[in-house]
Amino acid sequence: MNKIHFQEKFEERHIGPSADETADMLGVLGLESLSQLMDETIPAQIRTETPLRLPDAWSETAYLQRMRAVADKNRVFKSYIGQGYYDVVVPGVIQRNVFENPGWYTQYTPYQAEIAQGRLQALLNFQTMVIDLTGMEIANASLLDEATAAAEAMFMQYGLRKNKAANAYFVSDNIFPQTLDVLRTRAQSYGITLMVGHLRAIPAGDAIFGVLVQYPAGDGSVADYSSLVQQLHNRGISVCAVADLLSLALLAAPGEWGADVVVGSTQRFGIPMGFGGPHAAYFATKDAYKRNIPGRIIGVTVDSNGEYALRMALQTREQHIRRDKASSNICTAQALLAIMAGFYAAYHGPKGLLQIAERIHALANLLDSALQQLGYTQYNDTYFDTLRVELGELAGPLRAEALNNEVNLHYQGTVAGISIDETTTYQDIEALARIFAKLKGKTLDDADLQVHANRIALAIPQALLRKSAYLTHPVFNSYHSEHEMLRYIKSLETKDLSLCHSMIPLGSCTMKLNATTEMVPVTWPEFGGIHPFAPTDQVGGYMQLIGELDQWLSEITGFTKVSFQPNSGAQGEYAGLVVIRAYHESRGDTHRNVVLIPASAHGTNPASASMAGMEVVVVRCDEHGNIDVADLRANAEKHAANLAALMVTYPSTHGVFEEPIIEICGIVHQHGGQVYMDGANMNAQVGFTSPGRIGADVCHLNLHKTFCIPHGGGGPGMGPIGVAEHLVPFLPNHEVVQVSGTDGVGAVSAAPWGSASILVISHAYIAMMGAQGLANATQYAILNANYIKTRLEDHYPVLYAGANGRCAHELILDCRGFKTVGIEVGDIAKRLMDYGFHAPTVSFPVAGTLMVEPTESESQAELDRFCDAMIAIRKEIAVIERGEADRTDNLLKGAPHTVAKVSADNWERPYTRSEAAFPLPFVRSHKFWPAVGRVNDSQGDRMLICACPPVSAYESVEA
Repeated sequence: MNKIHFQEKFEERHIGPSADETADMLGVLGLESLSQLMDETIPAQIRTETPLRLPDAWSETAYLQRMRAVADKNRVFKSYIGQGYYDVVVPGVIQRNVFENPGWYTQYTPYQAEIAQGRLQALLNFQTMVIDLTGMEIANASLLDEATAAAEAMFMQYGLRKNKAANAYFVSDNIFPQTLDVLRTRAQSYGITLMVGHLRAIPAGDAIFGVLVQYPAGDGSVADYSSLVQQLHNRGISVCAVADLLSLALLAAPGEWGADVVVGSTQRFGIPMGFGGPHAAYFATKDAYKRNIPGRIIGVTVDSNGEYALRMALQTREQHIRRDKASSNICTAQALLAIMAGFYAAYHGPKGLLQIAERIHALANLLDSALQQLGYTQYNDTYFDTLRVELGELAGPLRAEALNNEVNLHYQGTVAGISIDETTTYQDIEALARIFAKLKGKTLDDADLQVHANRIALAIPQALLRKSAYLTHPVFNSYHSEHEMLRYIKSLETKDLSLCHSMIPLGSCTMKLNATTEMVPVTWPEFGGIHPFAPTDQVGGYMQLIGELDQWLSEITGFTKVSFQPNSGAQGEYAGLVVIRAYHESRGDTHRNVVLIPASAHGTNPASASMAGMEVVVVRCDEHGNIDVADLRANAEKHAANLAALMVTYPSTHGVFEEPIIEICGIVHQHGGQVYMDGANMNAQVGFTSPGRIGADVCHLNLHKTFCIPHGGGGPGMGPIGVAEHLVPFLPNHEVVQVSGTDGVGAVSAAPWGSASILVISHAYIAMMGAQGLANATQYAILNANYIKTRLEDHYPVLYAGANGRCAHELILDCRGFKTVGIEVGDIAKRLMDYGFHAPTVSFPVAGTLMVEPTESESQAELDRFCDAMIAIRKEIAVIERGEADRTDNLLKGAPHTVAKVSADNWERPYTRSEAAFPLPFVRSHKFWPAVGRVNDSQGDRMLICACPPVSAYESVEA
């Protein structure tokens, strides 16, 4: 009789291969068990002997029931705290069809443009929205948050300074505290002198290279900066404005009064507060700086058929190419949130945004009038949405009365800040006025709200009222009914390949299942509607969630403590290095600034080290792709006096568990350094080894890889860092909410716990998998990779393997030999689209190769479809090798083939339409059509268009 399970096991849904498939796959590998495979793959000296100490796995139903109880511990008060975070109305058509839709959130970064045209268009819309509202000439496709965007602006201004001796950056003291906190952390790393003060106190002389202002200011007041900017420009000083994007529907655009860079958050554009994130920041500047702007830029070009097409532009600026010389270390942005913000702008249009902004301002003005009638002093003569009310001796009683009415205000001494948002109603204004009236012994009648509701005066100087048009493109003026918006969203979704269609076998990117149950709680208001600066007694659910995840991830990594503040993997790298630097400084070793980085490392590693103010020394790899231990030892000895750290990825970027890893860590420790482990490949470690076991001191975890947060078409990501006990005191702190000890380094992101709302996804994954399920996931990730290796190694050379010929969770296929017949690795990537697959990682870490990572979530059937496609493509190359197909006009060079091309009246290719579009039987029954032909990257970089072109341009993009 079969064993009866009294609850369904989530791991059986998460892990792809069935028991029968597992047996068959092991047979192909010549093995009898998964244990045998693990023995042959993971070095014995790093294996852990004891299972992970985690709670028993929950079923999906039980988990959601439990999380309901956890969510109820979060008390959703009416928030008027502001400070960069505001409650919003998420349009239902966007929440259901984008935010909750795997057709949007399971896509990868759009490096393969032909199968990413939908999200590229959505991101182009976002850029256009930002350009229009800020009055600038170019914008990127989002950054992580407002504070780090301001830091990126500071770096860009520093790099562009005309006086290379200038080293001081002046920041207005009237900015949000979290932004100043991040600026201080980043400035210290880069050796920039940060000066903070009133804008009237900007010193004379030539020491200052840039100035940062906030608009409206941190206290909510609105000032005209135009004359100040002109004076600064006359001195050769650039200006960055941190601007509330929604306010720019009413206020003059910063580009109109001279700002050189404009940054901020698009959280107010339909993105829940989520206890701090994720939210898409924006970055806009002048066209002259397009090669200095950090992050991704979406640009317009043409495809091989001369049709309108989009792609990521100027990619040579990115960290994977330029490494420590990159303009930033940004690898993950906030694509999904930027897409939502762009759709929000399209849904409301310019008139709708103006109505929202006017309503917010009118309600603030109405409350201002009421409070003054009640006898209160309101300090902001000019404002958009924020009032500052003097409370005096009523400060304590008013705070208590507000809490009794489930209202949160922003308190600074005896002053209460009140920020009105999109969700505020007339009834809310009455409720606020009633609270303030009660403390004065008055009633609502004393405020005379009804009379003043119809004669509200603007509290914005006429000179600062916006007069220029914005969002004039048809995309922002065509989809205001829900039906039209729904169809527009779906029209773009169908152009994108996601995990809904097929496996995305990207090496190092771990595109595994993002289970629906993991995603469900993210949209609950008990998680989405919480302000990151809400009182701690209102966020018990979040504290439990974060505390449990801290314990579980510490157990998984073998570390003592985890900081969740870094909201991307690259930011985790930076944070880890800053923590290491602080540790050395606490010991008097202020001179330790050398970081050893293997040649095979991710490009973010040297870029992050450079951002942290470190000197990068590259360590060679041997002919097998492993770290050259002798070269490592020599460099460690050479730089022993200044050695700060080693950055190492494990398993290696080449997909191998390097045998001497413990020795490598020992060498670094012997010479006074710390070991930073890049956690990109943690999916091959969980339950069998750990960074702590191996000898690392700190490791970032890509929660959007190993722990199932979706990639979202290029973000959100999450990169918390785990540290050994001696580094715990130095974990990032926060200016507003203390999250670390007094020795903690400054904030590395805007919110205390980073993108807190999506932590529930990883929490759900670990809770539902349990210790054994997580270990099984590791085994199957390694099984699936080795199965692909075995099936393909007779067709493509496989680079690198462990001592027993096994790869870890990923493998590298060498495609360089096909150059002899004119076939590049990119041709194979494009041809895979005709088979319905996203290409593996192209030309990283080795040029001319494909790095394949199947993850544990793919079934044998899906793995076989991918292998069959790769083998069929190899046969197509063989036809060229035999001289039976033209070297420049063949199936690979013509790929990808669009439905328009295949169905055209004329077909002039030397191969058939069927061979082009339906190369294998399974393709015919499940065809995904690339939206455009091969994209012309070089033309797009020569003629960069990073905003929606006018309608006429759609007819003749080539002109």
